[in-house]
Amino acid sequence: MTTTRLRPPPLPTARGPLSAAVLTALREGTEPDVTTLPDDAYGDDLQLALYTLYELHYQGFADVPERLEWDPGLLALRARLEDRFLGALRADVPVDAEDTPETALDELQVEPADGGGVSYFLRDHGTLGHAREYAALRSLYHLKEADPHAWVIPRLRGRAKAAMVAVEYDEFGAGRADEIHAQLFADLMADLGLDTAYGTYLDAAPAEALATVNLMSLFGLHRALRGALVGHFATVEVTSSPASRRLARALERIGAGPAAVRFYTEHVEADAVHEQVVRHDVVAGLLEHEPRLADDVVFGVRATTYLEDRLAEVLLSAWRAGGTALRPGYSESAAPG
Repeated sequence: MTTTRLRPPPLPTARGPLSAAVLTALREGTEPDVTTLPDDAYGDDLQLALYTLYELHYQGFADVPERLEWDPGLLALRARLEDRFLGALRADVPVDAEDTPETALDELQVEPADGGGVSYFLRDHGTLGHAREYAALRSLYHLKEADPHAWVIPRLRGRAKAAMVAVEYDEFGAGRADEIHAQLFADLMADLGLDTAYGTYLDAAPAEALATVNLMSLFGLHRALRGALVGHFATVEVTSSPASRRLARALERIGAGPAAVRFYTEHVEADAVHEQVVRHDVVAGLLEHEPRLADDVVFGVRATTYLEDRLAEVLLSAWRAGGTALRPGYSESAAPG
């Protein structure tokens, strides 16, 4: 098992006046000096600022007092950023009257006719450099993989709660620290020669990668968005098994180590089972008690897909052009590690 850094990561580098104001407030313990927000809800400045504020609820940052997790000024600013982000998503991902959770989840199982997704590219054309870049960016999600979903547990009841806990139990290693899925991803990163410490690649990640992580934090931290979080969770479980099979083949083809391959082979089997549990017990159990949340579940599914598609477009555009999707200062072969 790979040993990772226990100390919180350092603060990231600002990407604009908003994120600079947040970082200054965290360093100096002052009120954030923010009057206007960026126009682009999905842009680097807003997404980094929101990501940084959310991280106070996870591992925090080195030299940032833990009491700032509940600082009223920071929470007020976070609420403004969340309103901008959520408002943009609701505008870009409308839910029609005829949409149902069942149809939304069924649509996820329709594979693209052109095989044009990221996992297809990595399986058929990916290099070791592409795999390292993908793992570096995905580490922002996978090193906290099950954590934000756990926030929904006290907001569920009956079989939805029981089923959610059962799936999360597997995600957290079924009682074994070396089998926690976040730990398995750290082992994958070590096999690929990457730094396994939490938060290492934050400065390397484009806004599109940050947005995918911010989405599950947004859904997880708000009881009012519990239906959307269940939709997010269901999307992850429904799409994971086939994509993991392709990613395992990609890593085998490029000669990655056994721990790298194992992370995805583990998900092929486990998530095929999880998909059925989530569909028939978590989603159905939630709607049995709270049928009014059906539209929220659909929104969670569609918002997750929307942001994942945005990230995929950035990755594939860069790779097909022979470049990197990492931010300036990094490369696919020289990421910190």
